[in-house]
Amino acid sequence: MTTKDKTTFIQKLALATPEPIARKARGLSDRALAWLFISPTIILLLAINIFPLLWTIYLSFTNYHANRPNMHVRWIGLRNYERILGREDVWEFMQITAHFVFWTMLLQVLIGFTLALLINRNFKGASFWVTVILIPMMLSPAVVGTFWTYLYQPQTGIFSYIINAFHNFGPIDMIGSVKLAPWAIIIVDTWMWTPYIVLLTLAGLRSIPDYLYEAAEIDRANSWQKFWHITFPRVLPFLMLAVLFRGIENFKMFDMVAELTSGGPGSVTEVVSIALKRAAFESWKTGYASALAIILFVTVFALGNIYVKALNRVKQ
Repeated sequence: MTTKDKTTFIQKLALATPEPIARKARGLSDRALAWLFISPTIILLLAINIFPLLWTIYLSFTNYHANRPNMHVRWIGLRNYERILGREDVWEFMQITAHFVFWTMLLQVLIGFTLALLINRNFKGASFWVTVILIPMMLSPAVVGTFWTYLYQPQTGIFSYIINAFHNFGPIDMIGSVKLAPWAIIIVDTWMWTPYIVLLTLAGLRSIPDYLYEAAEIDRANSWQKFWHITFPRVLPFLMLAVLFRGIENFKMFDMVAELTSGGPGSVTEVVSIALKRAAFESWKTGYASALAIILFVTVFALGNIYVKALNRVKQ
């Protein structure tokens, strides 16, 4: 065999060799190639999410102030956590946040589930109304907050005009009233995020097979029995999933409250995120604010885990 024939034989053998074996021959295994592709994503994830979390945990044990970066940072242990848990106003902020979460979730589920049931009837123009209903969800919370600030104006706002069309209460100051300001935020959040509940609930309704209702018709089940034994159990996991996502977001509610009331009047709408912003960027107590952020994170994480376990039981 000549040298030329040997070269041709080696080239044909290389072409016939499977790609994994060829890579190993070049010193690059499948596992190494996989790590080569996913390592940029992992590095980006660590840089954007994990590192700030670890840095926040570290700062929560110090007396660091962001407006004094050259000061000596002192390790103070659990003192920030003790101060937070010992303050009555922090527990008030937690109660205000829980109040918002409860009422927004209740109203959004009731209204969203009802609208989804109506839309699922496939009446004429249903697709148009689905598009209209979904519009608020597509807007930015800051834009929605600014928009509703004008609607809530006691003298010129449309909201006050609509209420007085039914009964003459006079100018209604939704934002400036201690009693009405919390409900002003609840109304806006419900208006904006009810479409999210509608979307997930509608997906659950559309996933129910028709043969279940046909079998119920044969058994002479009435409308209530079909709803209670077929529709509701099948849609419940979708509803619970929507409540999980929206509950987590509402615990972190900031943009809308900041635009509408900034935590006022007084502190009746000062949710935990607003208190966190005041501590971090007005008082510049970075270590204290970091501890408050970690407490909020642990609270949401613990409640989320409990809720997910309940959701898994429902799915089973």
